[in-house]
Amino acid sequence: MKLAKQLQKLGTETAFAVSAVAAEWGAKGHKIYPFHLGDINIATPGNIVEATEKAIADGYTGYCPGAGIPELRAAIAVDVGAKRQLSYTADQVSIQPGGKPVIGKFLAAVMDPGDEVLYPNPGYPIYESQIEYQGGVAVPYGYVETASGFDLDLDAIEHGIGPRTRVLIYNNFQNPNGAESSPAEMERLAQLAIKHDLWVLSDEAYFEIQYSGQAESIVSLPGMQERSVILYTCSKRFAMTGWRLGAAIGPQAVIDVFNKLNTNIESCTTHFIQRGMVDAIGGDTSGPDAIIELLRQRRDAAVAGLNAIDGISIQAPNSTFYLFPNVTSIMQRKGFTELRQLMEEALTRTNVSFCTRDHFGRAVEGEKNYYIRFAYSGIEVEEIEAGMVELKNYFEA
Repeated sequence: MKLAKQLQKLGTETAFAVSAVAAEWGAKGHKIYPFHLGDINIATPGNIVEATEKAIADGYTGYCPGAGIPELRAAIAVDVGAKRQLSYTADQVSIQPGGKPVIGKFLAAVMDPGDEVLYPNPGYPIYESQIEYQGGVAVPYGYVETASGFDLDLDAIEHGIGPRTRVLIYNNFQNPNGAESSPAEMERLAQLAIKHDLWVLSDEAYFEIQYSGQAESIVSLPGMQERSVILYTCSKRFAMTGWRLGAAIGPQAVIDVFNKLNTNIESCTTHFIQRGMVDAIGGDTSGPDAIIELLRQRRDAAVAGLNAIDGISIQAPNSTFYLFPNVTSIMQRKGFTELRQLMEEALTRTNVSFCTRDHFGRAVEGEKNYYIRFAYSGIEVEEIEAGMVELKNYFEA
């Protein structure tokens, strides 16, 4: 029996493949320092757990509206709007089983086969996967490394816009490199979207993972709200990666399409989880604040550990829980030509597991530098420090 040819275009989230390799190595009795997967080993705030348990006890275990329960949609509309100086209604919110489904459903709603989609690369690999699986043409744009981190390659974005370009995917507070746009950078990107009449998916999964200051959204800029859909997720903000709860927020016409797709694909998002979140959204911030403080401690330990390694220099990003160091000099020192070689040997020599640039989209022609990614959301400070010592000894050998 044959499977569909279109499946050849379907990618995956390759960080999970790294997890499998690390788990296999750990099963042989080795201590693993897990920097590979952006999971969170911090407990979900107790008020959410208690409210969800009450919802189960109260019998909210059946179907609910495909769009999501009205109370949660209204709460998200108020919370998201207030933090972005915008006004949204419940009808402009579609509840999803996590943030990831927003990507595929957004493309299904606004992209026809053959349309071109600009997307960040390196970036979350599901962008590339869903664009191509649904018949679009994936047009990558990258980043420029600076002394303070990473900037968008705005020239590449502008040059990548052609007559078939319909969509721009933008991930401020970026996975894997932690990039955060300046106001000027965001303004220029918005101008390009408006000039070329592009739909914009603003992936704001890490909007609340901020260590100082206030996060800003491109959707807040004039002319952007009516052409943009926000990807929202509870996974990072509330340490709820396994609960699978997120939302799409945008113009009602496209949100109506999301709701129809919900009914076709999963019927609805788990009822009792939605009930448990109603009071948490926009409510008590002590749980999320404690999560941020733990992540800050881990970030500082990881940055210090990396900067102690000869050949690595990295700034502490103000958002996300990822570090993306340039390891070109280390690759040269080791005599490696593929990042896979460094990743695999590092695991067996140090028990440190990490992802590489190659796990975040196909490398763009002309790339000269090598990068690896560390996620510090699922590893304690003491383990971070110990793992970095192991890594230092190996990288400098």
